[in-house]
Amino acid sequence: MIPLVDKSWTLFLDRDGVVNERIMGGYVLSPDLFHFTSGAELAISKFNSVFGRTLVVTNQQCIAKNILSESNLSKIHDYMSMKLKLHAAFVDKVYFAPELASNPNNTRKPKPSMAYQAKQDFPEIDFRKSIMVGDTDSDIKFGKNLEMFTVRIKTEEPIGVEADLTVQSLYEFSQKFK
Repeated sequence: MIPLVDKSWTLFLDRDGVVNERIMGGYVLSPDLFHFTSGAELAISKFNSVFGRTLVVTNQQCIAKNILSESNLSKIHDYMSMKLKLHAAFVDKVYFAPELASNPNNTRKPKPSMAYQAKQDFPEIDFRKSIMVGDTDSDIKFGKNLEMFTVRIKTEEPIGVEADLTVQSLYEFSQKFK
């Protein structure tokens, strides 16, 4: 059962596999490789009318691997924002973890670093009044570690951690809100 959400709630979205099509075994390295999942723009527009904040939290170790620069990642996110505007949609901010998963001091999900950074930027965020939507165990653990309601987008990834709700797509999840 989805919690009763209002403008005091925050929505945290994973990027690859949730907002945009995930490149299995690879990375979105340029705007022309960024393709929204079906209906994601409409879903985010709907979420903007329901939630007080809509944020993206994304692991991007391709930066530490020197496959993508932070500048080019910014161009991808600018492109995403521009495309969202065409659907009267937006994300308040994108947070990313650039470190390798093997780096013990990384800020990657499931660690809470990006959520704490968001709370610094938006002090009104209450993690218990937040929903995390992701497609991997690290996304779901991230949400659970912060006592958020968790939503899993079904993917080919094996499931080791159960979410509070599982759906086929971000768009399907958005249809749960009036």
